[in-house]
Amino acid sequence: MGTAGSWYAYGMAERAGDEQPGAAAPEPAGGGGTASRAGRRTAGLGLLLGALGVVYGDIGTSPLYALKTVFTLDRNLTPDAPDVFGVISWVFWSIILIVSVKYVIFILRADNEGEGGVMALAALARRALLTVSERRAETVLALGALGAALFYGDSVITPAISVLSAVEGLEVISPALEVVVLPASAVVLTLLFAIQRWGTGRVGAVFGPVMLLWFACLAVAGAAEVIRHPSVLAGLSPTYAALFVIDHPMIAFIAMGAVVLSITGAEALYADMGHFGRAPIRRAWFGVVFPALTLNYLGQGALILRAPESRDNPFFLLLPGWAQLPMVVLATVATVIASQSVISGAFSVSREAMRLGFLPHLRIRQTSRRQYGQIYAPGVNWGLFAAVLVVVFAFGSSTNLAAAYGVAVTGTFMITTTLFLVVARARWRWSTRRLVLFGVVFGSIELTFFTANLAKVTHGGWLTLLIAGVLFTVLLTWRRGAELVTARRIEREGPLPEFLDSLHATNIPWVPGTAVFPHPNKETTPLALRANVAHYHVRHERTVIITGRTANVPHIPWDQRLTIDDLGDPSDGIIHIDALFGFQDPTDFPEVLRRAATHPHAQEINLDLDQVSYFVSRITLRCTRQPGLAVWRKRLFIALAHNAASHTEFLHLPEERTIVLSAEVAV
Repeated sequence: MGTAGSWYAYGMAERAGDEQPGAAAPEPAGGGGTASRAGRRTAGLGLLLGALGVVYGDIGTSPLYALKTVFTLDRNLTPDAPDVFGVISWVFWSIILIVSVKYVIFILRADNEGEGGVMALAALARRALLTVSERRAETVLALGALGAALFYGDSVITPAISVLSAVEGLEVISPALEVVVLPASAVVLTLLFAIQRWGTGRVGAVFGPVMLLWFACLAVAGAAEVIRHPSVLAGLSPTYAALFVIDHPMIAFIAMGAVVLSITGAEALYADMGHFGRAPIRRAWFGVVFPALTLNYLGQGALILRAPESRDNPFFLLLPGWAQLPMVVLATVATVIASQSVISGAFSVSREAMRLGFLPHLRIRQTSRRQYGQIYAPGVNWGLFAAVLVVVFAFGSSTNLAAAYGVAVTGTFMITTTLFLVVARARWRWSTRRLVLFGVVFGSIELTFFTANLAKVTHGGWLTLLIAGVLFTVLLTWRRGAELVTARRIEREGPLPEFLDSLHATNIPWVPGTAVFPHPNKETTPLALRANVAHYHVRHERTVIITGRTANVPHIPWDQRLTIDDLGDPSDGIIHIDALFGFQDPTDFPEVLRRAATHPHAQEINLDLDQVSYFVSRITLRCTRQPGLAVWRKRLFIALAHNAASHTEFLHLPEERTIVLSAEVAV
């Protein structure tokens, strides 16, 4: 939902990022009591479990394929102590620096009214730069759109590789089961995307305990092998990572392309912040996820040292034979959950893109009464599902997909670092020394990962780049097209005060009834109002212009929701209503009108609720060769506009009383 402007004119009636301030959330009654504290503890535990079930599924299932890919990607990597310790050290310190320090400690601080993700960060950076340079502000916003496009590419690969890597555990039990891997993966993915309509809160409540069991199994399996071979703990020293690079730099460089698989999911962690909040995500990471991952990677390293042939699938071979089949089942469930983190992250990124004017109004359903970030976007969900299935059957195995994985992730890492530095400098006034330190430490690591993954482009990495390129084009096309349409629409609308002056000066007949015009502001004239006067040469006794805005709180009481303005003339029967909705409040304009009828400022015009007609402006787009966009991009914009969500349905307007008046705008 977002800004008021996002409800109208293809999502760009207002400038991107200019969110309206919301009302403060009411304090819970009885906040100091024992029962209240117990309730908060229960809610906190629920959010922590939910975060385990949604946020950490992606990075939590990386042990399934990360070390396996490292040791199979290049057979020149030998399973002896220097190489194994070097790889373990790189994995451990990558997790420490990129996930624990950069994302969990620093990046999570940069929330946009509770929302996370690269688009939310871009909005913060843009807002911070607007007072300095509008061109720079628009540049960082475009950079955020590129990051979002890369994240969508990652959102296609992650469910495919995660589920495939788990179901392929059947091959460890019996090679004859290879034929069922693809169909079983397709069934699992279908079920995953089908349950998204329940909402991330309910999904997380179901998945949380499962992921708690998953991380416990990771820790136990890894700890058992570490206890047998405690020498592997030496791999935690960063000196082994340095020696690994010095001894054979080319092999280390290739290995970096696979080591990055151990930190995939960090960007989804940030994108999912709006679903559960900063504190539960941090507690879950340091209390459960990080220790379990560390123990499991150490255990896999110890196993490879003890039995070099296990490097083909060290995760499942870490377990005794009797535990392998149950672990395949648990891993399959866990990878379904892993996919949840990027799916819910894609929902959040999509809403941020809508708020910033990069996407048309999509159908968004709020799935929580308390958490603003918990949403379901049907169009995004089923679009991802179709793309994931195509990828699964096109690549056929997690090993093949691993070659495509990493390019989009590392690209998003670098974009996030860049945007964070902008926010830290312009918004938080970081010193130059802090900025340089942050940029050098994290930027150099991420640039190394990105460069190493460029070698994968010809082996499948082109897929994520293709997806990102297509979506980046869509995002920029929508934004630019919407800017052109909005400018030309505003030009046609003209100033509302001038229109009202001309209306008063004209002896135009009045007809009974109340005419309601949804419109993004009170500065310009609704096109439907102009058309009504121009074509029918009448005006209604009562004319109401309604502007809707959404605040980032669940509910707003009706006595705080409406602001009514008589537009300078209390006797002409024309008023403007500004309606502020909580994110759980239905955007019900007829109800707004009913409430306004009893409002002191509206009683003067005596709203007739029995004779109400709603007039909606529908803009018909015509492709021309006017400058602004290439013709093929104009056609793409028009196609996107045709598939935007229904304006009438979104505002709960009764079809039998709604008149749609079209106005043509050249693009």
